[in-house]
Amino acid sequence: MLPAFVEYYKPTTVSEAVQLFSELKNTDKQPMYYSGGTEILTLGRLNIDTPRSIIDIKEIPECALLEKTTEFLIIGASIPLTAIEEDDSFPLLTNVSSEIADRTARNKITIGGNICGKIFYREAILPFLLADSYILIANLHGIRHIPINAVFNNGLMLEDDELLVNIQTESYFLTLPFISKKIRKQWETGYPLITGAAMKVNGLLRMAFSGVCPFPFRSFAMEKEINNAALPVESRIENALQILPEPILDDIEGSREYRLFVLKNLLMDFLSEMEGV
Repeated sequence: MLPAFVEYYKPTTVSEAVQLFSELKNTDKQPMYYSGGTEILTLGRLNIDTPRSIIDIKEIPECALLEKTTEFLIIGASIPLTAIEEDDSFPLLTNVSSEIADRTARNKITIGGNICGKIFYREAILPFLLADSYILIANLHGIRHIPINAVFNNGLMLEDDELLVNIQTESYFLTLPFISKKIRKQWETGYPLITGAAMKVNGLLRMAFSGVCPFPFRSFAMEKEINNAALPVESRIENALQILPEPILDDIEGSREYRLFVLKNLLMDFLSEMEGV
């Protein structure tokens, strides 16, 4: 369960937030950054995450940005998924995020919370991986602007004192052809089995998936096989399936074999709809 007493802080600047985190950590207050709080509550009730102090980032201006310029779409880590849907500047992100949980939950779930979460689906990361987005990360040493594909490996590879401030996506990627599908085993509101997203960039398909492995991923090696037009479609798909990251999930939602079957059909759908094969 959640601790009976949790210290609460609400900084108004990035530097204040990271300084607070460092001070609380040094005094064994087990701090955690907080934006929507849905996962903190969920995991706290399961006694998985029980912070003794939380740092609310919603009043930090850089974390609350939702802004489109001629060059970038900037989405702050504390922006709720429903705000992203209503803005709809990045239709692929809208499609993917609108399928996460239900609308009541999405009013609280933030983009930063979903991306940095411990629950393995984390579907909102998929469009950013495909669009070569950048993330703004802050720590005691300052702020870094990093390509997301350089720091995402089975998860966002941040130190526990680092704060995800916002995500920046070049405007070029916002209107490219795309497709996304969420496959559920039984009903429309149940947990997802697999979520897949694809984008066509310079004539080639990029693909990212959630629910296949215990982490979301984009595989450049799989994309190379899928885009090998010298081979028949079936061979391209079979070759791609041979180089999936491991392990493949095998749980109550679906066996390893069933997930691979669903993924194979999903790849065929992507090729059919994006390439007309």
